Amino acid sequence: MKVSCLGPKESYSSLAADKLCKGAEKLYCLSFAATLNLLLEGISDAAVLPVENCIMGSVVQNLDLISTAENVMGVGEYFLPVEHRLVTRGKIPYSNIQRVCSHVQALSQCSEFIANNFPAAKLIYTHSTAESLSMLDGRTAGIVGAHAKEGADGLVFSEENIADSKENFTRFLLFKRGNIPPEHSEYVYFSAVCKREKSGELCRILEIFSRRSINVTRVESRPVRDIFGNYRFFIEFAGDIGSENVKSALKETEAIAEDFKLLGAYGEI
Repeated sequence: MKVSCLGPKESYSSLAADKLCKGAEKLYCLSFAATLNLLLEGISDAAVLPVENCIMGSVVQNLDLISTAENVMGVGEYFLPVEHRLVTRGKIPYSNIQRVCSHVQALSQCSEFIANNFPAAKLIYTHSTAESLSMLDGRTAGIVGAHAKEGADGLVFSEENIADSKENFTRFLLFKRGNIPPEHSEYVYFSAVCKREKSGELCRILEIFSRRSINVTRVESRPVRDIFGNYRFFIEFAGDIGSENVKSALKETEAIAEDFKLLGAYGEI
């Protein structure tokens, strides 16, 4: 089995892929879009993407990707503990550091530490946290996961977790080809576009689940491309995709939505 994920091997996505696809061959990509494309093209059998972080919220780029991708389904989730470390090549005084490089999510999650210690530093965005390891010099620091210390030669890591919140988790979803959900699930995830000309459409959708005593666990929105003022809602709820109660709720939702897509049915792996 082959699984695509954001690389290189020291990335958080690689760690999540190890948990979600034990023993699978990993195909490392330079972007989340490339990660999903390998699955769509049939080069990989599965793809692992981060969809939410407890500090920064949703990874909106990936919400857009999965809402427009055809014939893919989320079938598993994993909550990865995230511990960010500042890394330099050799021991360097903080006063010498002029650049801090990492993935945009990591830089955002460590914004307070950066502001307090490197207020004048230039932020350099990399494809992944692990990529910053290749950019270190006497004036450049990186932010990587604590696990990157394993086998690191000549690198100095901060002793403490430098994230703004020490309780930091990122949720990853495992995607596979196909639009047929598994027989059972703990959670169901879908997207729906409400009709602009009708007021209260989102309330109507949420009422469908309330009526059936189904617990909606997450609601968020993203703009619909090329239609200013229209939004796609991403909704997750706790439920078994195999139950008639859930099937009925999804069918009713699809009937009133302008656009509907089942994104996943999964449990934690």
